[in-house]
Parts: sequence; C-alpha cells; structure tokens
Amino acid sequence: MNVRVMIAACLLVAGSAAQAQTTPETFFKGKTINVIVPFTAGGINDLAARLVARHMPAYIPGKPGMVVQNQPAAGGLALANRFANAVEKDGLTLSIMGRALPQFQIMGDPNANFDPLKFTWLGSLSSYENDAYLLLLNSTAAAKSAADLKKPGPALPLGANRTGSANVTFALIARDVLKLNVQVVRGFPGANDITLAMQRNEVEGQAIDLSAIVSSQRELWTSKKVRPVVQFGRVTRMADMPDVPTGRELVSDKDDLALLTFAELPFFMALPFAGPPDIPADRAKALQGAFMDMAKDKAFLADAEKVGIDISAIDGEKVRKLIEEATRTPPDVLARFKKLVAE
Repeated sequence: MNVRVMIAACLLVAGSAAQAQTTPETFFKGKTINVIVPFTAGGINDLAARLVARHMPAYIPGKPGMVVQNQPAAGGLALANRFANAVEKDGLTLSIMGRALPQFQIMGDPNANFDPLKFTWLGSLSSYENDAYLLLLNSTAAAKSAADLKKPGPALPLGANRTGSANVTFALIARDVLKLNVQVVRGFPGANDITLAMQRNEVEGQAIDLSAIVSSQRELWTSKKVRPVVQFGRVTRMADMPDVPTGRELVSDKDDLALLTFAELPFFMALPFAGPPDIPADRAKALQGAFMDMAKDKAFLADAEKVGIDISAIDGEKVRKLIEEATRTPPDVLARFKKLVAE
C-alpha cells in the first residue's frame, strides 16, 4: 500500500476514534455533574435543584452522577460571573440561576459581567402557569389587605435578602410603585430565615413564591398563619385567590405598568437551569433534551408534587426568548427600574 494512503487511513481511523470518545454518552459515563445552588439550603431553588439531581441523570446519555452544592453569595451574581468567565465549559457544571439575574445585565449593572443570552439554558421547571409571587403577611399583622397597606400609619416591615433577589425587588416595588406603606428590611440570607423572623414578629411579611411557601413552610400556609395580599407574576388572579389583587390591578399609570411588566418577566422562567457558555453543541443538546424529558416523567412529577413544586416546564429556547424580550424594554423604563433596585 502507498505510504501516503496508509498515513491518511491511519489519520482517518484516529480522527474517528477521537470523535467517538467525545460523544455525549462516552463523555458523561462515569462522571459527576455538579449542580450549584447560589442560595441557602431549604428554599425553593435548593429543593428544585435536588429534585433535578435525583431524576435528570437517568435521561442524560451515559447516566452520570449529579450532586448539589450550595454556594450562596450576592444573590447569584457572583456565580453568574463565574459561569461566564471561569467555569470549565465541558457540561459537568450546571446551576439553577437566579431568575432575575438577566435583568441586571440588561440594565448595565457594572457587577453583572456576563451575557445571559450566551449561557447554555436547559429550560425552566416552572413558567408560573399555576404559581404566583405573593406579598405575604402574618395573619396577625394589622394590615389584612393591599387596601389596608395604603392607609397612613407605621410602615409594615418586610424581610428581604440582597441585590439580585426577587424578594428585594418586589418589596421595593410594593413600596415605591404600588405605594404601599411598607419598610424593606434587608440582609437575611434566605427565605427560610425571613420566615423565621416573621414567626418571631421581627418582620411582618415578605415577597415569596406560592410554591416556595407551600414546599418549605406548608404548615404555615395550610393553617392560615400567613395571608397573601398581592399576587405578582400574574396577568389574572389565580382561581384559588379570587379576592387577592394582582400587582397590575393596583397600578393605573402606563409607565408604572411598563415597569411592572419588565419586573415580572423572570417569573415566566421561574426556576431556570443553565450551564456556562460554549458547552460543546452535542453535550448541550443532550443536557437540554434530558431536562425536558425529565420534566415529563411520572415519577419526577409525583416527587415534585410531594415537595410542592408546580411543574409547568419550558425549554431553553423559550427561556432565551424571554430574555430577548426583556432586552427590548424601553431605555426610560430600564433607567427607572435600575434606580429602584440600586438603592
């Protein structure tokens, strides 16, 4: 055989072997995927990540292991920056992302050193089809409704954590856009810490997902020790809360409505999972497919129901479209929202 032909044949075989070694099944087999949670343990994001870690590996080619790591810091901003600039882009590191983080980059926040459109979005477990983001008060609080919070008197304290978190943003919206008589008390590590502070009457309320309170503090909800007074993330009222107004019902000014619409966009990608940019295309496709296949699995759905997480999943492309929609928000609305959350 001609030497050149032999060399070409050897190179072809070697190239084929190398390609075979990098198929998703070959790559993931025997490995462990880390799922990072940039929030404290016990909250809705932590529960969702652990739910995914139990079920998603069965749908990933090669069936890798999957472990959850809690790394709470800066409302998830630090993690998003690390994902964009420092995490290995091999598909072995994923995260449940803070759903509001894309907004900070869209507004030009100098601390947001990432492009959310470049992340490898797997999808979101919830599109808020059967959920709401509630302004929730102790049932013993003097205010019993949003109308009560319009009245003069001492400001009712709401617990919140840090920049980048929806509970900070919507506590501020309640105060400055809906004009409710509330005070925002920040610095709590997570939702469970705020709930404990509510039980000690250190604060009287918080902004939190319905699914989060049901999954992590079900007894408080079922025994009616807490009371919803506003439901955000909804165009219409939930059937189970016909007497609780939506945030959009409480604004009449068109600029206020535009701001609230931008603020509420993350709820429609309520529990988003992502990997860093530039994961090899075949691995990214395998992870994205596994995420959506998992979301249809009967055992997964039953497990989700047990922990109180509503599943109304959307895929990674729909998450991207929501972010793209947010990038088209008028500059004056972005400027006002930025000023609101920057205080």
